[in-house]
Amino acid sequence: MPGQEGGASMLAAIGLDERAERLYSRLVAHGAATAEELAAGCGTGVTEARLALVLLQTRGLIAPQADGSARFAAAPPSVALEALLTGQRHALREAELSAAALAEAYRVAAADHSRRDLVEVVTGHAAVGHRVAQLQLGATTELLALVTGRHQVVRADATGAETDAVARGVNYRVVLERQALDTPESVEALFEALDRDQQVRVVDKVPGKLIVADRARALVPLSEVRDGAEPVVLSVRAPALVRLLVTLFEQTWEWAHPLGRDEDGALLAEPAPGGSPDELDRRILSLLLIGATDQAVAKQLGLGLRTVQRRISRLMALVRADTRIQLGWQAHRRGWVRD
Repeated sequence: MPGQEGGASMLAAIGLDERAERLYSRLVAHGAATAEELAAGCGTGVTEARLALVLLQTRGLIAPQADGSARFAAAPPSVALEALLTGQRHALREAELSAAALAEAYRVAAADHSRRDLVEVVTGHAAVGHRVAQLQLGATTELLALVTGRHQVVRADATGAETDAVARGVNYRVVLERQALDTPESVEALFEALDRDQQVRVVDKVPGKLIVADRARALVPLSEVRDGAEPVVLSVRAPALVRLLVTLFEQTWEWAHPLGRDEDGALLAEPAPGGSPDELDRRILSLLLIGATDQAVAKQLGLGLRTVQRRISRLMALVRADTRIQLGWQAHRRGWVRD
């Protein structure tokens, strides 16, 4: 320290600047001195020396001589500096504890915020409608929906988000509760959905309303919407919960009857996949196995071409056949047709 002429103070941690440190070092090395003597010895102005002496005195590092000579003497560094360093260590320890407490508070807040992101309660017609539109606008591959016959919070494609999603190639699969087809408006919305090549099925009762986008985000109502009441919906992003909701949808889908339109545009429902083929299915299979075309099968049985093709597709899905040759082999193996 003696002879230090510039640069950062080595004792800056205890609040001393470079000038005060030089003065203190001189007092330690050369004994008591006045402000004028210190200014001359350290190459600084008298005013600056007096200010530095005030700083050193407030830190307990120097004290005026009792003889009235205006001289200042350094307190023993082993005592004075150790006291300051001990205080500094205590302050640093307190700062460390405070920093740790703040870090823990931040972690808890971040975790709580993350949980709120995973499951969130949304209330009100406007907020719920906005979330439904967001879900459809954000979908990239698939949207699954269970629709009840009760009052709908958001009318079908009221925002145009559904039409936009279909145009982007999003695959819609919808299961309707039979009661949902009781009004002309509902049937009209169904026809519009079928015209957009959406897959629609119907069951007597669905477990509840549900919308799932890309198997990653879902909306589930928490209560039925009654006249004058605000809807309350749970927005779900938690992967485990979304998987459960997708399983619920898939089980309902398997039990549901596919909806379509015949050649004349009338609504028709076909048996759900699963179980055994009915008599009409067996007749279609028999004709296919003797080489009849789809058009010939439709004409001979008095069916629409699309009806025949849908039934064939359903039979292929039933036996997990990728080709009609595989379907014929499975039909023989299962005894659905006679030789």
